[in-house]
Amino acid sequence: MGKIILTQEIIKVKEGAKTIDVRLLTNAKLKLFNPEVLGLGDISKRSSCVEAIAAVFDLSGFTKFCGQNDPQLCVPDFLSQFLAWLFDEIRKETVNKTYPQGKTLYSDLPFLAKFLGDGVLFLWNTDTMDNVSMCNVVISLDNICSNYKIDFYPKIKREVVEPPTTLRCGIARGSVYSVGNAEDYVGPCINIASRLQKLNSLNFCVSRKGFNFEKDMVKEYLETYSLKTIALRGIENNQLIWCRKKELNKIPKEDLSLFSDP
Repeated sequence: MGKIILTQEIIKVKEGAKTIDVRLLTNAKLKLFNPEVLGLGDISKRSSCVEAIAAVFDLSGFTKFCGQNDPQLCVPDFLSQFLAWLFDEIRKETVNKTYPQGKTLYSDLPFLAKFLGDGVLFLWNTDTMDNVSMCNVVISLDNICSNYKIDFYPKIKREVVEPPTTLRCGIARGSVYSVGNAEDYVGPCINIASRLQKLNSLNFCVSRKGFNFEKDMVKEYLETYSLKTIALRGIENNQLIWCRKKELNKIPKEDLSLFSDP
């Protein structure tokens, strides 16, 4: 997390009878390269557990986009606009009603956001949310992924060459554990969300654990999802997931064979 600037200096030192100029890193600066640069606080501090929804957004094709000529000219333009748009979308999707004093929300806002290099991790605390609110988070994120294709991409492709075409998202619910002074979190649900956002040819997947779509999801959205079983390498051989029906209908047969009905 922390930026490290530890420059060497030209310093006069004695070697035998001679005094020579040596380019070196001073002892004091060398000691500054330690875990504190991560900005996590006291890493030995006992971890606290939070029940959470983890969502990992990923930009399909971002690595290729960064590999074009003179990426220093286009990547900052893209990221600054994309991140501003993404946070604005989450705010807009979360607002229910507006009053002079503030706004009521469909669900709480995330308590943690973390840039991952080619995407963003968000965590929601589910201790203060009911089941309907948790399903509202899913609806909001689904809408945001669709809005990227409809609203953001057509605009940004007129400003930078071949920007990422698709915003993918994986969602999972579970326990996360604080690191240091709760500046970061780890947990299996984060790993599952990360795997789901790049699952075969699908762009939006939700782990079934902790979500009761049949009971709590808005009917018009429930009808757009299909419940499937798939193996997640290194995690579980049989993971129940919700995915978009329209995406399942388009994926190649060799990929479709990996999915089965529960």
